[in-house]
Amino acid sequence: MKTILLTIMMILTSFILKAQDQLKIDTASNEGVTITVTVPVPSEDGTVIAGLFNEETFLKSAPLVGQESNVVDGKATLTFKNIMPGTYAITLFHDKNGNKQMDFEVNGMPKEMYGVSNNVMSMGPPQWNDAKFEVAKESLNLEIVM
Repeated sequence: MKTILLTIMMILTSFILKAQDQLKIDTASNEGVTITVTVPVPSEDGTVIAGLFNEETFLKSAPLVGQESNVVDGKATLTFKNIMPGTYAITLFHDKNGNKQMDFEVNGMPKEMYGVSNNVMSMGPPQWNDAKFEVAKESLNLEIVM
């Protein structure tokens, strides 16, 4: 179980850091998606790093779009702009030490907090059907709790 969790978090970290803006821009139909991340720690150290995925890229390759934001008053706000209507999921983590990667204990447990859209927290990797959400023509405000 520790190995699976470690592998998934390492994959997520590498995908988010290699994110490329691969989505087509359609400003007429969508202004973008705003995600507010609540970080339940008193520390404002580091940043929150997030990736937006579709079903084909979820936990398999680099995100369609990656974002990074500072933590202010226990919250980070990330804005994904000009996202085409469709079905997406978000994964993120709190990079407390600024090394741009998810850090783990010797036993494989994460040292840094992480989250997934729809606030899905279960043992093992997140599942697409639990994390997915719809983007239509109007903007969305989502909150992900770590």
